[in-house]
Amino acid sequence: MTKYEDLIKQRKKKSTSLETIFRKYKMTVGDVQNIQEEIEKVKKEADRLMINKIKKYENEINELKSKVHAADTETALIKATGMNSPEMKAAKEEINSLKNKIADLTEVAQSKDYFRDPDYKYLIEENQRLEQERNELLVVNQRLNQETEKRLADARKAGL
Repeated sequence: MTKYEDLIKQRKKKSTSLETIFRKYKMTVGDVQNIQEEIEKVKKEADRLMINKIKKYENEINELKSKVHAADTETALIKATGMNSPEMKAAKEEINSLKNKIADLTEVAQSKDYFRDPDYKYLIEENQRLEQERNELLVVNQRLNQETEKRLADARKAGL
């Protein structure tokens, strides 16, 4: 017997006596007995339905527990094989090698002295030469501009 069936039996033991009902409602003994029989039938039917529902829910709970256990086992297996699988190990090694390459290239880029590179020196010298040429052209342009303005002013004075 389950604990629920025990509770139902205890409840049955606490039924009221026929004499109490008879006195309280001024009924005949036959009426009270008929009512009590109907009450007992209804109680038995309710108890039967309750036990059936309880058994149904207990079965559902057991099924769900087994499904949870199966899912936990499967998850544990996936985690265990996933982290130690050859593919995962290869991926971890590749990630580590790529991280090392990045660190090496970063170190090389930071330590390289571009001022010693011949291309860099050439570009600096060429930049200085072009800047000097630009400054000379600006001076020549100003001188030609002044000369043009002077000739234009002379031409205007002459009436042209």
